[in-house]
Amino acid sequence: MTSIWLTMVAVGVLTFATRLSFIAILERWKTPPVLQRALRFVPAAVLAAIIVPELALYDGTLDAAPVNPRLLAGAVAMIVAWKTKNVVWTIIAGMGVLLVLQYFL
Repeated sequence: MTSIWLTMVAVGVLTFATRLSFIAILERWKTPPVLQRALRFVPAAVLAAIIVPELALYDGTLDAAPVNPRLLAGAVAMIVAWKTKNVVWTIIAGMGVLLVLQYFL
C-alpha cells in the first residue's frame, strides 16, 4: 500500500516539475519570431488531428461516402462555425444534423 502512495506522489511531483520547467524556462528565454509564427498553427493542427479521423474513419477504414452521417454533420458544423463564429450554435447544428441523419440512415 505504501508503494502505491509513493508512486502516486512521485508521479505527481514529476508532472509538476515538468510543467514548471517549461514555465520557468520560457519566462527567461525569448522565443524566435519564426518559432512564434509556427506555434500559432499548433492548436488548429491538433484540433484537426483529433476531429478528422472521427469524421472520416469508420471501423478503421476511410468512409468518405456522401451518406456518411458524421462527415455530413461535420460539414454542416464547419459552415455554421464559419458563418456564426458561435460555439454553441456550431455544436447544436452539428449534433442536430448527426442525430437526424443517424435516425434516418
